[in-house]
Amino acid sequence: MIKIGKIELGEFPLLLAPMEDVSDPPFRAVCKENGADLMYTEFISSEGLIRDAYKSVHKLDIFPYERPIGIQIFGGDVDVMREAALISERANPDLIDINYGCPVKAVACKGAGSALLRDVPRMVQITEEIVKAVKLPVTVKTRLGWDDETKNVEDVAERLQDIGIQALSVHGRTRVQMYKGEADWTLIGRIKNNPRIKIPIFGNGDITSPEKAKFMKENYGVDGIMVGRAAIGHPWIFREIKHYLKTGETLAPPTLAERVYVCRKHLVKSIEWKRGKLGILEMRKHYSSYFKGLDHFKEYRMQLVTLNDFESIDAILNEIEERYSGVKEFGAF
Repeated sequence: MIKIGKIELGEFPLLLAPMEDVSDPPFRAVCKENGADLMYTEFISSEGLIRDAYKSVHKLDIFPYERPIGIQIFGGDVDVMREAALISERANPDLIDINYGCPVKAVACKGAGSALLRDVPRMVQITEEIVKAVKLPVTVKTRLGWDDETKNVEDVAERLQDIGIQALSVHGRTRVQMYKGEADWTLIGRIKNNPRIKIPIFGNGDITSPEKAKFMKENYGVDGIMVGRAAIGHPWIFREIKHYLKTGETLAPPTLAERVYVCRKHLVKSIEWKRGKLGILEMRKHYSSYFKGLDHFKEYRMQLVTLNDFESIDAILNEIEERYSGVKEFGAF
């Protein structure tokens, strides 16, 4: 049984990665329904939290059906991060996660996210202050290092464990790589097999299929796997991985009816959370992913991303389902 503090996650948990503008409550709802064991909020600016900025505070929203769930924060100032962690704790998550992996320029150039991989003493100081300040388990997500010449994640793992973090997720790329090239899990495996490391180690990067998940599990010995971009428009990946790991058999892909059902549920949750039209606008970026591979979808996508009321969008979804009802498997498009 893999545990973070008192949180029991099963024998081999599947985690939903925190993704900016993706991992909001509506998206988390459909991932949870399809087998995600632990989820995180979008990463939240510590500066935004202490300024009570609406966008940041709104990201603290969590719901009972999502548990266990962690709130992830980022920043480069020790005092600000400590205060942001305390604010996050009051939202009553199951854990606090610190982002030391975000590679985007707007974050890294402010000395936050993956930039802390070039200032490990500050990373350690921030983490230690948060561990002391909050009563919840503290976890970290990071990368291999800043670039190929400074892959320092093994040292980082030991130092962060020594000051009290209770789990570590590692993305198998450097900051310079961004999301390009293949993820390298070699160092992730070395961390897991380090006899000094006692906390759970979760691997992240390029988990795009059940087969890849099984390969990473068997070859690197990680305690669980974090899935990111592969879940966008395909939350079924969690149940597919679980089924494959248990039986060695590949589940049939979701039918078009299933895709329409989950897409509609995602839309409804988005409207509920964003309270109306904003929820409709937020959903527009997801339609292409839900119906990827569908022939002649462009005409429908154009309607879905321009309509402004649920009834009209729902009618288009019904039309899509009816038009392609004869197709047994989505992969046939």
